[in-house]
Amino acid sequence: MKKIGFIDHSIDEWHANNFPGMIKDSGLSDSFSLSLAWEKETAPGKKSLEAWCAEQGVGVAQSIEQIVDECDVIAVLAPDHVESHEELADLALRSGKPVYIDKPFAPSLEVAKRLFAKAEQHGTPLMSCSALRYAPALELALKGVSGPIRFASVSGGGSSFEEYAIHQIEMLVMALGVGASRIMHGGNSEADLMVIDYSDGRRGVINLVDGAPFEMTLRSATSGTNESPQTLCTGPMDGFFPRFINAMLHFFESGKQTIPQEQTLEIMAIVEAATRTLGERDKWHTMESHCAHA
Repeated sequence: MKKIGFIDHSIDEWHANNFPGMIKDSGLSDSFSLSLAWEKETAPGKKSLEAWCAEQGVGVAQSIEQIVDECDVIAVLAPDHVESHEELADLALRSGKPVYIDKPFAPSLEVAKRLFAKAEQHGTPLMSCSALRYAPALELALKGVSGPIRFASVSGGGSSFEEYAIHQIEMLVMALGVGASRIMHGGNSEADLMVIDYSDGRRGVINLVDGAPFEMTLRSATSGTNESPQTLCTGPMDGFFPRFINAMLHFFESGKQTIPQEQTLEIMAIVEAATRTLGERDKWHTMESHCAHA
């Protein structure tokens, strides 16, 4: 059985609290066990590492070095502290062992490129994504659209654009691919609405409204001379976390990344550009082509 190690900024957070149960309920539960956990610091009013580990039945690691030395695979969490991902993942990315880094992957495209470069230098398999990537409704929609997708609109909730927009942007990139060229914030104080353009005429829209369900609308181009464009709406996304956990465990088992690196970097490029537009609405911001690719 392979040992999983958790590295976190502050361990008492939603992902760390819920992932252990999902791992136990997964189809690969006989192959993996959460063995050790470590946190950088205990957040005010939250459980200490010792209390959390006692509750979860997990060993208390004394250092990141212990996690890297004793565990077979490593999950760097800290979803609320993306700025700490590079520091927390440093030793793990030098280990050659499969590493999952929680969403958002990095605070900037530059850091994202450094993380991939370090992993490649040390032969470390690396995975990062939004759990929404594995929503059954999204998979069915992408398979159900005939012809290339030319327009995609994604809506969903979240209290912070910087933390939650990754979900909409990841789904958008899955639908439209890479090559975004410019972005504009067209929302107001109640919603962060972004329009993303591509040089070949593709267009995407993401709309972050606190409390809104995750939904997606896709519009395809004509795929043949006698065919009409197709519109497909997903309805609310659900059931994605168990499928995400299975995908992460399969990655840990195989050491093979199935998410294209260029997509992850494109997502980070859009997140970074979109964040810059928050304070300057109704104005196009150019995305340099080299920023959207590895």
